[in-house]
Amino acid sequence: MELIEAIILAVLAASTPLLIAATGELVTERSGVLNLGVEGMMIVGAACGFAGAWLTGSVFIGALFGIIAGTMMSLIFALMALGLAVNQVATGLALTILGVGLSGLIGAGFVGERITPAVHLAIPGLTDIPLVGRVLFGEDGFVYFSIALIVGVWWFLYRTRAGLILRACGDNHASAHALGYPVLRIRTFAVMFGGACAGLAGAYLPLAYTPFFIPGMTAGRGWIALALVVFSSWRPGRLVIGAYLFGAVTILQLHAQGWGVGIPSQFMSALPYLATVIVLILLSRARSGGSTAPAALGTVFVPDR
Repeated sequence: MELIEAIILAVLAASTPLLIAATGELVTERSGVLNLGVEGMMIVGAACGFAGAWLTGSVFIGALFGIIAGTMMSLIFALMALGLAVNQVATGLALTILGVGLSGLIGAGFVGERITPAVHLAIPGLTDIPLVGRVLFGEDGFVYFSIALIVGVWWFLYRTRAGLILRACGDNHASAHALGYPVLRIRTFAVMFGGACAGLAGAYLPLAYTPFFIPGMTAGRGWIALALVVFSSWRPGRLVIGAYLFGAVTILQLHAQGWGVGIPSQFMSALPYLATVIVLILLSRARSGGSTAPAALGTVFVPDR
């Protein structure tokens, strides 16, 4: 029972940054924008989040630093891809490269330092329940926030007029513009939301997952988050399943190495990314007859002057 509980807790921790980052990217892509700079925004959020927490002694302020850093990085993308109509794929890749270098510069003075990680919830009588107690009532605030975030995004997209307008901009930006909706402004806010989520997801890593900062600590999680959005068919409910599935793959390969499974450790470490590639191939084949992606995804919108 203790081993099962430990595995479940580890899966939740590993899945949380994927879920937060993918939720932000889902909103961004629903507006018709493809931002491949999630990895760059996450690693800058990790560096700024750790720096903020180390300097102030507050995990909450560190999380705010991560959110602000991710938002500022997303504004660079918005300026280039939406304001200047630069190719979105090239801009996103450039943003990732910029983020990796910038995070190294920001975090250079904090490598080797440690902080007190985020506090876990503790409810007397509930947290001590075998198996489910720590899973439901003993997590840190980031885990609960990630669940609230995906529920809020689902409600916004499918139960509000603003969500309908945002989806309309992604499905047919020309029609949305003809109806008088500010497509560029809506997409800019969607990109900023995606950047804020990516920054928070990155900040989660040094603030709760591991209480220290090392260069490149996102380790490709931003790319997995991008794949999760496709895996979920741009639907919040499926996104939750995908995030925890990929988190489980990440954790199980670590336990398999500890159990002495006769498979090279390098191959086991590559399993999460191999699973990402396999899932994308299967989804591509399944959708060969038609795609459920937003029709205007990745297209450049230039309003009439």
